[in-house]
Amino acid sequence: MYRRLAATTVALALLLAGCSGSSGSDDPTETPTASASAEATASAEDIAALESVKVEGDLGAEPTVTYDTWPFTVSANVARVVTEGEGEALEDGQVLAVDYVAVNGADGTTLGTTYGASHESLTLGDANIVGALNDILMDQNVGSRVLLAVPGTDSVTLMAIEVVSATTVPDRAEGEAVAPADGLPTVTLAEDGTPSITPVAGDAPTELVVQPLIKGSGAAVEAGQSVTVHYSGWLWDGTAFDSSWGSSPFTTVIGSGQVIDGWDQGLVGQTVGSQVLLVVPPSLGYGDKDQSAIPANSTLVFVVDILAAS
Repeated sequence: MYRRLAATTVALALLLAGCSGSSGSDDPTETPTASASAEATASAEDIAALESVKVEGDLGAEPTVTYDTWPFTVSANVARVVTEGEGEALEDGQVLAVDYVAVNGADGTTLGTTYGASHESLTLGDANIVGALNDILMDQNVGSRVLLAVPGTDSVTLMAIEVVSATTVPDRAEGEAVAPADGLPTVTLAEDGTPSITPVAGDAPTELVVQPLIKGSGAAVEAGQSVTVHYSGWLWDGTAFDSSWGSSPFTTVIGSGQVIDGWDQGLVGQTVGSQVLLVVPPSLGYGDKDQSAIPANSTLVFVVDILAAS
């Protein structure tokens, strides 16, 4: 779906590439399936420059990031391992809980940190994540700390990122089937779990509809949790506009404003493992604004598989 790139700090948004502006911008759904634009290749000079940045401090505590002569500059995204973790090996598709501190390459001032607050979640291998970060983490373990440099318009952002934990999520919802109420779009699942819908005639509901299709056996989702899902979205007439199927699952923080209000309200209370049909009126979606393939005042239909929550 589209997400708002409204991250905890501007620095976290730098971990995401190729976003349309919704999962974190004012597009209630910055499309999680958007492919990242091709990254420039880091030069030997970029790699050498990053080696000269010092990251000091114990794991589990906010480190200090220093450089001899600010400003720090590189020409492309570049990352290196600071500390190799001793936990389980990371795997493609896992949801990683990470802590980070980000500093401004212009003068070393702190831009943001998660230490002392909540961890952030990233899906390893997600095409929306900066490629240099995906590449460096693929060969690491839980407990690793890496340093990432991302050039910006005015300066480089340096991020010291620590992998706190890694969770392997299922491919699809699993649980007890639930018979939906009459008058809703009919959902059909492909062999791999990818949903499609058959729309219904008539006016769309004017209130949020939350219809479980599969009841999972996990804990209920709470506001403030990081939730990992697969989803597909359609207009009320059955026109598809977005899907995470065929790509990495989508991770967001429910109740934080990172996604449309229909998601924030509709997923709270649903259990992990569930599949939920959401019919979202314009007031809880994009309202009277066009959003890419979504016309103004559109009622939206989503099928959401809740794979994990923490």
